[in-house]
Order: sequence, then structure tokens, then C-alpha cells
Amino acid sequence: MSRRVLHPTDFSKASSAAFARALAEARLSRGELVVLHVMGPVIPPAGGGEGYIVPGLYEQMSKSARAWAQKQMDRLLAKAKTARVRARGQLLEGLAHEQIVRAAKRTRANVIVIGTHGRTGVARFFLGSVAARVAATAPCPVLTVRGRA
Repeated sequence: MSRRVLHPTDFSKASSAAFARALAEARLSRGELVVLHVMGPVIPPAGGGEGYIVPGLYEQMSKSARAWAQKQMDRLLAKAKTARVRARGQLLEGLAHEQIVRAAKRTRANVIVIGTHGRTGVARFFLGSVAARVAATAPCPVLTVRGRA
């Protein structure tokens, strides 16, 4: 049975275990791997308290962030190609958990394989858990893979 595996990633070391699992899932099912990265808004550093941003700075930072993300995406897609897994990448902007769920619906994913950072206590309370939010609202099963930072 051919499956479509959605792998949201933040390109961190902690997410590499989830990528390996997503790659294996796609390879074993002779399916397709969709690698997804959601970019949050680029927020320039405060300009000395004046609140003034040099014209073009936001666009430059946004362009730089997108170029970096594309480079990381290309690296993962090359690994998939080496493993002989059909794969494609998507770069989106917005709130991560919302975009992941939308992408799962849009791509008709059979499973989402997402990494967790293993945060607990205060860090999890303040930072939240994208994986938990995705699991609560996803239209398909969600496999969480704990990574190491």
C-alpha cells in the first residue's frame, strides 16, 4: 500500500531522528515523503529602543531566512533521493501547528511523523508543543519521535 508521509521539520538536530523514521516509513510503503518546514515571522532586533527599522531590513532578513531554509530542505531531499524515496519539499509561513495540519489535509497525508524536543516543566509550558497541538487536530495518525538536541 502506497502511503504519503508528511514530515514537518525545524531542521534541528532533534528532528533528525524523526526524518530518519519518516524516510523509513515512506521507503517501506513505497510511498511519497513530503518534507515540510514552516517559517515563523521574521522579527528584526529592536533598533536601540527607537522602534525604527532600517528600510529593507525586514525583507532582507526574510529573504535570508527563506534561503537558509531552502538549503536545509534541499539537503533533506537529497538524502531521500539517495535512499530512493520519492520526496518533495514545501516551505510555508505562519503558525507551525496550523500550517502542518493544513498541509496534512491538502496533501492527503496518511501519517505525520514529527519530532519532539522532549521539553518538560516550565519550558514546555511557555514554549508549548507543536507536536501536541498537531496530534490534537490532525486529520490522520501522528507518530512522534523524540530527538536529542
